[in-house]
Formats: sequence, structure tokens, C-alpha cells
Amino acid sequence: MTGRPDKQYYMACLDLEGRRCLVVGAGPVGLEKATGLVECGARVTVVAPQAVAGFDALDVEWLAREYDPADLGGQFLVIAATSNEELNRRVFADAEARGLLCNVADVPELCSFILPAVHREGPIAVAVSTGGASPALAQLLRSRIAAQVGPKEALVAERLRALRPWAKRTFPTYEERRDFFQREVERSLR
Repeated sequence: MTGRPDKQYYMACLDLEGRRCLVVGAGPVGLEKATGLVECGARVTVVAPQAVAGFDALDVEWLAREYDPADLGGQFLVIAATSNEELNRRVFADAEARGLLCNVADVPELCSFILPAVHREGPIAVAVSTGGASPALAQLLRSRIAAQVGPKEALVAERLRALRPWAKRTFPTYEERRDFFQREVERSLR
């Protein structure tokens, strides 16, 4: 899956609710990745001989041992977050061989998906990616955007979500629904 440095990523939001996800590594980066997965409802397994403080507060299954390729069985995606480059490469190769989505933290060329910097406000999630070029720049841009997306916008999103079933019954075409919601957004955020 490694490729050209200027590749374009297809942006998507994954529904991880109830899906099995594996994190290899239980240091600070592994904790960050596992936390994000748990917050999205994933069923997370962490495999590492030792774990930093904080994992005990997460609803994860911790396998206190070395990684084994069999750990990939039944997983939807895997994140390699160890400080061992050889191990990270092995996890990536094993995941690729099984057709699994894999992210090796901070090594974009060893990723079948990358993780953007995300700001969440209620149902709104704004993600910024630099295609792996600079996580620091993505975080700065996320902070700037976060200043524009707050509780008011989250309330509007919740109200519009509640209107979706009514709009689908009321407006027979996609174009009519689109125009209705565009008017509602403009009216709500004046």
C-alpha cells in the first residue's frame, strides 16, 4: 500500500460502533489511539507487554504480551503504535495480507488510512488532514476551525437531524430537501 508522497486520500467517517479494533502498543500514543476508538464505540483490544497509566480507565481488553499475527483475526482495523519500527512494519504487512485497514502511527507510508486532527462539537466533527505531511499543521488548523464551530452550531445540527425524517416525507426529491436544508442553515446561523 505504500505509494507516492503526493497521494490523495478518500475522506470518510467510519462507524466503529461495536466493531473490533486492535491497537498494538500501550505507550502514550497507543493510549491516545485506543481512547479515540473507545470514544467512537469500538470494541478495542490492546496488545503490549506493558501499558502506561490510563489504560486501566479505558474499556479495553488488554493482552499483556507480545503481538502475534493471530491477534488480527476478526478485527476491522488495526493501529500499530509501538516505538519498534520493525514490529510496526510487521503489523502493517500482516494487516495488508489480511485486507485490514491499518495505521502505523506517525508513518504515513505504512498506512492504509491516516487519522486527521478532529474537533468535535455535539454531532459535528470537523477533520483536518495534511495527508500525513504535518500533524502539527493539521492541529493548528483544527484549532482555528474549532473557534468557528461551537455549541450554537451543534444545536443547529441536532435540530436539523431531527427534521430529516419530516423533510424526507415532505419533499420528494433530493434537490428539494437540499434547498430546504440550505435555507434552514442560513436562517439558523445568521
